[in-house]
Formats: sequence, C-alpha cells, structure tokens
Amino acid sequence: MKWNTIRTKLIIFILVPTLLCILATMYISYTYTTHSLRTRAVDENKNLLYQGSKNISGLIQEIQRLSLIVYSDSDVYRLLEAGYDDMTSNSRIYSALNYISSSMPDISQVYLYGVKGSNATLLTQNTPKRWQGIPPYAESSLKRDSTVSIQSTHLSHSYGLPSPILQFIVEPVFTLHRRIEQIPTTTPIAYLSIDVRATALADIVSQLYVQGQENIWLLDNKGAIVYGSTDGEYGKQVEATWYGRQVAGSTPDQGYFEEDSAVFIYQKIKDAGLEWTLVKQIPVTYLYREAKEAATINIVLLALLLVMITTLTVLISFRITAPIKQLNRYMSQVQTGNLDIDIRPSGKDEIGVVTEHFRNMMDTINNLILREYKLELSNKTNELRALQAQVNPHFLNNTLQIIGTLALELKVPQIYSLLSALAKMMRYSMHNDEKIVTVQSELEHVKAYIELQKERFENKFTFRYDMEEPLAKVYMPKMIVQPIVENYFKHGFNHSRSDGEIEISVTLLKPGRMQILIQNNGRAIPSSKLDLLRQELQQPTGTNIELSKASEARLDAPGSGIGLPNVLARLQLVCGDNATLTVDNCPSGGVTVRLEFDIIAERESI
Repeated sequence: MKWNTIRTKLIIFILVPTLLCILATMYISYTYTTHSLRTRAVDENKNLLYQGSKNISGLIQEIQRLSLIVYSDSDVYRLLEAGYDDMTSNSRIYSALNYISSSMPDISQVYLYGVKGSNATLLTQNTPKRWQGIPPYAESSLKRDSTVSIQSTHLSHSYGLPSPILQFIVEPVFTLHRRIEQIPTTTPIAYLSIDVRATALADIVSQLYVQGQENIWLLDNKGAIVYGSTDGEYGKQVEATWYGRQVAGSTPDQGYFEEDSAVFIYQKIKDAGLEWTLVKQIPVTYLYREAKEAATINIVLLALLLVMITTLTVLISFRITAPIKQLNRYMSQVQTGNLDIDIRPSGKDEIGVVTEHFRNMMDTINNLILREYKLELSNKTNELRALQAQVNPHFLNNTLQIIGTLALELKVPQIYSLLSALAKMMRYSMHNDEKIVTVQSELEHVKAYIELQKERFENKFTFRYDMEEPLAKVYMPKMIVQPIVENYFKHGFNHSRSDGEIEISVTLLKPGRMQILIQNNGRAIPSSKLDLLRQELQQPTGTNIELSKASEARLDAPGSGIGLPNVLARLQLVCGDNATLTVDNCPSGGVTVRLEFDIIAERESI
C-alpha cells in the first residue's frame, strides 16, 4: 500500500479520528460513571450508616432504660440501700433481675452486686445464683465520673464468682455497667451489669452491608472491634493505618475517605457511656463493577465497529479512487493527441460530474472552430441590432420634427402642437438610464400626454394642477403620475359627458414627506373591485407585479387601475417601504388616488 495515495490517506483520515473519538468517549464515559457511582454510593451509605447508628443507639438506650428499673422499683432500691440477707429479700431481688432479663430476648445474663452486704447475684438462663462476702467484679464497679459504661464485645464469664455455675454458656456479649447511687448523694449502693448477646448488634449491622463483597466494623473509642463482618474479630484491636489517620482523630461525626483501593464511610455513635464508630469498607472493584461491565461491552462494540468501519472505508476508498484512475487514463490518451476518445461517465457523484465536465470540455475543443465562427457572426448581428435600437427612436423623433416644421409651413399649427407634445413624451421616455426626475419634469410629461388626449376626446374634459413652488425641484421616481392619469381615460372617462375633470395637486405633508393627489369625476370603482384592489395594494412590494398580472382579467371595471400595484411597487423600491398609494371613490362621483412618499434629497443612480 502506497502511503502517498488518496486511498491510503482516506483510510487513515477516517480510521484515526474515529478511533480517537471513540476512545475519548469511552474514557470520559468511564470517568464520569465511576465518579457518579462513587458519589452515589457515598451518599447512600452515609444515609444507611446514619440509620444504623440510630438503631444501635436505640438498642443501647433500651438497655439503659432497663437498668434504671432498680431506681423505679422502691422495694429493690430500699433493699440495696439497707442491705439484705433473708430469703424474702433475695426473692424480691431475683424477681427484679428476672424482669430485666426477660424484657429483651438478647440479654444473656444480669449481674447485681450490693455494696451494703457484699452480696453478688448472677442471673443466667433464668437461674439466679447468689454469693455473699465477696468483692465486686472489677469491670462492674465503676470508679470514674460516669455512672454508665458500655464494655465492648467479649466472651461471657461468671463475673469472678468462685463456684461453678450450672447451665453457663460462653458466648460473645457486650455489657452495660451502671453504678447505683444513694440519692441525692453519689455514694454507690450497688453495681448492675447487663450482658447482651452480640447477635443483637448482628441483627442491625447485617442490614448495613453486602456480605461477601463489603466489610463493616463497629469500633469502640479505643479501636477495639465491637462487631465485625468476619467471625472472631470481636475484642481485637484494629491495626490498619487508616483507623488512626482517618477515623480516630476525626472531628466530624460522619465522613468518608479512599485508601487501599477501597472507599471507607464512617458514622460515629455517641450516647451516655457510649462512643462507638461504624466503619464500612467498599472495595473499588465491587463499587465500579457496573462501570467495568459497561467498559467491557464498549470494548467489544469498539472492536466490531472498527472492523465495520475498516471494511466500509476500504470499499468506499476503492469506489472513489477507481473512477479517478479511469479519468487519469482518459487524460493520458488526450495528452497523446487522441481528441476523439470515447469518455463514459462513471456515476452521478462528484467524480462522475468531473468526468462529465471533462467530456463536455473535449466536445467543446473538437467544435472550437465552428463555434468560434458562429459566435463571431452572432456578435455582429447583436451589434447591428443594438445600433438599430439606438437609431430608430432618434430617427422617429427627427421625423416628427420634420413633419411639425412642414405643418407650420402649411399653416396647420394644431398638428404642430400635437406632434410637439408627442415628441416631448418620446424624449422623456427615451432616456432609459434616467430613473429619477424632478416633480416639474414628471408634470410636464403629464401635460404633454393631456394635450394629446384633449385632441382625442375633443376637449370634453378640463385639466388643472396645483403645485407648491418648493416641490418643483425635488426628485421622485419617473413615470409614476402618467399611468394613473391614463387609467382615467381607459376606465373612468364618460364619452357621453362634456364636463370631465381631472386635477393634480402636489403638497408638502411634513418636512421630508410629500403628497400627490390625482382626482377625477369619472365613473366610480365598484365596491367589490375596490376591496380587491386595496387588498393587492397592501401586499409586499415583491408580489405586487405578480398579483397585478394575475388579476388583470378580473379588474376590468371602470377606474379599476390595472397598473396601480406596479406604480406602488416602483415607488416603494425607490422611496422605501413607507411609500403608500391609496384609492378611494369620491362622494360626488369619480376616483381619488393619493400618493405619499419621502422626498428624495438628491439624484441617485438607480
């Protein structure tokens, strides 16, 4: 494959940008998806751990409430305050401990130590045991300021009681220790400890993570594991570096961080005698599993797409370059001097168009001499017609002058007057390059036209015009007023009357704007025709001429004014779209045409 060919360049220019765009799209999509998954996972797990912390806090508060029964039961409190050693007192103490033990299914055992008589009572499996004259269990006898303490998860024990205990079961428990005080002093009268099975925490924590994929720990304030997702972790110290750096010294009650290819979310639980922390670990591999699955699917689709694009690119490149090579062969034959080569189009695409143009070019070259001769003959004919077009009007004008001179010699001044008026009109219309004229010139042209019409209609009408002197030298479009006056004689003039009137007045409306008013006393325009004419005059400038031609057959009523839309169109093209032409019937008969337009300050080349 040659690297400098169009085919190679086309394949490279299509494949490389396509591949880069697809890879960039995949990278951006993967990055956005992972960020979105991480953000969503953090937000969801924050809410989940917060709810879990509320459930754990509620469990601890319920145990604390049970531990306060000693205060609410006056008989038990009195026995603890005074000391007890008889069977009745023991039975009352057993009953209170049994109530505590049976209030929650997860309570393993209850330990009570009375300071007054050095009496220790342990209720295990609903079986009470009592000892006397022994010291209190060290963990139970709280010496610090707090009256309540929560001991982290540990194996249940007999609280140091010397004799063996029947039906004693060793199991993981966490313990609430409370110091019972002599109110209103802080003198301890008893110590109460309640062992709660770790399964109570398991029921809550197990709902906060996906087993086998995520890890979770419930830690106390010293970093010991109260509950963990792995069996046998309770009581052990967390040795991971992230605990001391991210969790232990953190001020916020809730937060998250990323470390060791995992996302950690933590939630602190604070209550009376309690300062635990829930920590959840989500491995990145599990968190981004959906993004990786999507990336795998995209890679497979990319491979299929590349195969498809490569195949189509090669086919298209062959389809494009094959006609180019064929055209190159045609050119080589022409270069050798073969001008009669049979060039066949290769299709209707751009290459086919180029081939078609090349064939047309060869046809042009082959017929060059004949066409050159015809063009030269045609040019001479066109030049002759152009000269004739220039000579004919001048010849006719000069002929009219000769006839007028002959009329004076024969003493027929009326003929001379008519010929002079006709000559003026011809000279006015002959200057085709003059599109802007003065108001005075336009009215002089109308007066010449009126002279001819007076002779035609035997002076059956009168004509007068009134023009403010300053408006005589201002400019306006050429041939505007005469077509309107001509409409009167075509459609409004009554041959049976001899009192026809037509009047033109030119006035200044306001600075920079003027009015030309053409009035006659001829036949009025029927209302239906007048409405249709007004509708045409309200159309945009570009459509006035077409509408006028389309309605010529319909507007044949007297005074309808077939050329009025054309007049308005030319007026607006020169003076602007604010130029107006309005048509109204006079109350006493006849038609009024009003032209309003901006004054042209100086002659312009139109």
